[in-house]
Amino acid sequence: MASQPSQQYAFRAQKRLGLVGGTPNYDPFENFKGPDVPARTYKYSSDGRLFAYAIATGVFIFQAESAQLLQELSLPNIVDITFSPRGTYISTWERPVKLEDGSQHKNLRIFSVSTGEELISFTQKSQEGWDLQYTISESHAVRLVGQEIQVFRPAEWNKGVVDKLKVEGATTISLSPGLNPSLAVFIAEKKGQPASVKIYSLMSLSTGSPMCQKTFFKADRSQIKWNTIGTQVLVLTQTDVDQANKSYYGETGGLYLLSASGTFDCRVTLDKEGPVHDFEWSPNSKEFAVVYGYMPAKTTLFDQRAKTLHDFGTAFYNFISFNPQARLVVLAGFGNLAGNADIFDRRTLGKVTTIDAANTSHCDWSPDGRFLLTATLSPRLRVDNGIKIWHCSGPLVHIQHVEELYQASWRPTQVDAVPAFPPTIPPSPAPSASVLQHVAIAKPTPTRAAGAYRPPGARGLEASSVYKRDEQTPSGTPSGNSTPNGRFSRSPVPGRPRTNGRRHVPGAPTSPSPVRSPDATDKRGRKGKTKKDKEKKVAATGENDAGRPSLEVQVNGKANGGIQSPGANGGSVPPTPGADASGLDPTAKKVRNLNKKLKAIEELKEKSKKGERLEATQLKKIETEAEIRKELAALGITS
Repeated sequence: MASQPSQQYAFRAQKRLGLVGGTPNYDPFENFKGPDVPARTYKYSSDGRLFAYAIATGVFIFQAESAQLLQELSLPNIVDITFSPRGTYISTWERPVKLEDGSQHKNLRIFSVSTGEELISFTQKSQEGWDLQYTISESHAVRLVGQEIQVFRPAEWNKGVVDKLKVEGATTISLSPGLNPSLAVFIAEKKGQPASVKIYSLMSLSTGSPMCQKTFFKADRSQIKWNTIGTQVLVLTQTDVDQANKSYYGETGGLYLLSASGTFDCRVTLDKEGPVHDFEWSPNSKEFAVVYGYMPAKTTLFDQRAKTLHDFGTAFYNFISFNPQARLVVLAGFGNLAGNADIFDRRTLGKVTTIDAANTSHCDWSPDGRFLLTATLSPRLRVDNGIKIWHCSGPLVHIQHVEELYQASWRPTQVDAVPAFPPTIPPSPAPSASVLQHVAIAKPTPTRAAGAYRPPGARGLEASSVYKRDEQTPSGTPSGNSTPNGRFSRSPVPGRPRTNGRRHVPGAPTSPSPVRSPDATDKRGRKGKTKKDKEKKVAATGENDAGRPSLEVQVNGKANGGIQSPGANGGSVPPTPGADASGLDPTAKKVRNLNKKLKAIEELKEKSKKGERLEATQLKKIETEAEIRKELAALGITS
């Protein structure tokens, strides 16, 4: 089988930063030396050519393929960084501070990657949406300042703003990809005025005339997603407060589909009540999928006219992602859901496999569309942090445990630079050594039964033998000196006083209990009987108060070692050899216990057939079925 192309991924943790090669070995880059201090963030350029990370003292830029250091920028207190689409420029953001001279702090700076020269700087107070948005060719860059949209030409940063437009109430802008860039502007609802989205052509922004406009209510904020070629846009509106008090996180207003040219717009019809959990364009730009509704949520695939193509039904999903080739789609339930991820084939719309990716914080397809990376990150979860890589057919092919993991991602690669996705789902490569090691560690080992609870004062003393359970003791009955009513006689514990054979309770008086009168009555008005009365009844009738034959137990274990019952003439009948209070000999008891185990195994197998998830110890119990049946056969029992 031909080997898969190597695909690099990076990770950032509290104590280290690393680059790792792809399948089949997943070896770390030996020539990449991470920082000795915690990194604050890292980023790949969109084309995957560059890799950079920021620490407290500066920013370091590398060639991603060879991990060769290209540039070092001495910039203190950098919090976030990002590259322009072609990796020509790198932007840095630091927290704004008050300067001593009273001037504004230029905390957003743009540098040339090739020379390290600072080209322009701005004041940007909020970290949300802090960077400029570039066209795919880097011919223009835009940013929103207050309610004014400013346009720059990166090749001529020194000229400053080359075009601008003021949009009253603008809160969010989104620049489309593609060769004919458009700009979507969201205006929030305010003072009874409806919210709206306006789409402008970037090349004629100064005219102030939108190509497309849509108004709606219930919209304090929005999510805007363009398709890959920039011809259509999806807008999800939301409110900060749910008037119906059904959600703490606000209310979903609606999902709208708009054409950049203004020839088409509509509201996407969602036929299940509840929030929109996720929505995503297919990389082919001709269809999109939406996960919506109260749990279990519904997932629907729509075409570019918002007509339903396929209904995936309802399930516990809140995440959707197409692979870069638009051939596979993963639907999963992360966060407070179980973490099951179902992969579907877009051509057949059939399920390919299900992955158990519990506790996933981040999920992403590899550039070649064959692998899925899932990561458990801090501070979302502070235990079991690490990275898992799954093949699209289902098997886990690599696992890396990383303590306090904060960030993980694939190195981006252009779709045309990787092999085309085959007509059929490719076979999975052999798992890496890390998976084999993980399986060996996770394999359950036989554990000793805990036995009955022993109070701290009785542990390690002679009373502990009373609680000991052996194979010949009926299930649920402690061994030791038993009595006819199922109780057992405990030997006195040194240092612990006894009163009339009763256990002493700390703080209680140690004097004997008062003797009840034969005529005394209890709380229910029944007369009590003295010990002498009971002895007389047994002597006369051979029966106790319950009407059963009286049994005398040799508690010292020395006289007869068994149970004696009165005969017809008041004498004793010798006990059955090997029998106990249950009336079963050791062989019968062993058969009974083995049959109980077989019944439990059958119940577990039924649960497994119904799709229920079994624990490792339960699976181990099922594996013992053959051994149990062998023991039964040795005892002459066949089933």
